[in-house]
Amino acid sequence: MPEDSTTDRTTPSHPYIAAEQLQVGLHIFVDLPWFGHPFALNSFKISSEAQIRELRALGKARFRFDPDRSDTLSEPPPLAPPAPAATPTPDLTPDPAQTQAPDVLRLAQYRQRIEQVDKAFLKAGGILRQINRNLLQNPGETLLEIGKLVDQMVLAFLEHPEVTLHVMGDKCGGDEVYFHGLNVSVLAMMLTKRLDFSPDKARLLGLGALLHDIGLMEVPDRVLKKKPSECTRPERELRALHCEYGVKLARQLGLDPEVQAIIYQHHELADGSGYPLGLKLDKISPPARVVSLVNFYDKLCNPIDLAEALSPHEALSFMFAQRRNKFDAVILQQMIRCLGVYPPGTLVSLSDGTIAMVMSVNPAKPLRPCVMLHAASVPKEAAPILDLEQETDINISKAIRPSMLPPRTYAYLSPRQHVTYFFDSNATTKRE
Repeated sequence: MPEDSTTDRTTPSHPYIAAEQLQVGLHIFVDLPWFGHPFALNSFKISSEAQIRELRALGKARFRFDPDRSDTLSEPPPLAPPAPAATPTPDLTPDPAQTQAPDVLRLAQYRQRIEQVDKAFLKAGGILRQINRNLLQNPGETLLEIGKLVDQMVLAFLEHPEVTLHVMGDKCGGDEVYFHGLNVSVLAMMLTKRLDFSPDKARLLGLGALLHDIGLMEVPDRVLKKKPSECTRPERELRALHCEYGVKLARQLGLDPEVQAIIYQHHELADGSGYPLGLKLDKISPPARVVSLVNFYDKLCNPIDLAEALSPHEALSFMFAQRRNKFDAVILQQMIRCLGVYPPGTLVSLSDGTIAMVMSVNPAKPLRPCVMLHAASVPKEAAPILDLEQETDINISKAIRPSMLPPRTYAYLSPRQHVTYFFDSNATTKRE
């Protein structure tokens, strides 16, 4: 597990410094979850007084630092004394786990994870946007940052994939909360475990997925922002050149050949109907096959014209029923197993007429996920949970778009508070 990617869960070997003694030039560790602070990394060298103010605002009394990676300072920083051992006092408050029903605890944990992944997702998107701006001006340092971002994403998003899929499927809308490259990268890396990719190959896949559309930087905004139905033939042809523009940039940046192949081939399709070369399946690299599939899926769910957007369930159904010959059959099968026929967050109508929300998929029985029921007589915090694998007499009748439900029903089932977080390199703010 990369040291820069998460809180050090072993006994730390680095000395501590008091928050009041932080200095520019110190390489410090922020021992908090990645989504719990506004910085791009959990370990970095302090470069400004503004960063020091933000570090102190986190409320931590002391921070670990690495003398070997810190600049030579005019005065060595005074070390923080060891934290005094707390005198144990008896806790007479009842343990919530002993007093709350299992469904209530499970829902509370699910909602907490939704909030954490939501913040991590928005933070990663903001960092990615900043990185893309710097890619051509400072390629060496920027590519290093992208590699570290991939490591952060693995830890933030893949520990609870069902929660991540829910956050990605339940979009708030707008550029601040949606980044196509991030969606494709997260989904692609989820599939690597099922496809037996080595850690190194999975990392290259994540990097290639994040950068698969870099060639679009060479396409004018007036073309990029147009609805596909409104583009002229020359404009469509210009947009299609982004694969060739992208691989040219990738070569200039010195990216790994596997990453170059992803960038060049991410619109190739198994039946030869893709572009730019019309390659058949056996000529498309395995990582590019994954990105091609996930890219197609995400474009169905998040098209330029949002009025044409499909739900995750509709997108999977369309791909399997009408487009399966365009993709590697093994990868498509594994994606359906990963997302489920009804991905987390899908709203469904059950055979007994109850409205429910899918909480987690059942890879062995994709038609029988675990769902949370809408029960108007029960508080939202205590909504009943049903495992359809156990309740064999109840089935899912159909998926329902959120817009088809009464607002109160949707609010009851949605675990998200729809709070948008904006992260940058030094600070974070919150809007409700």
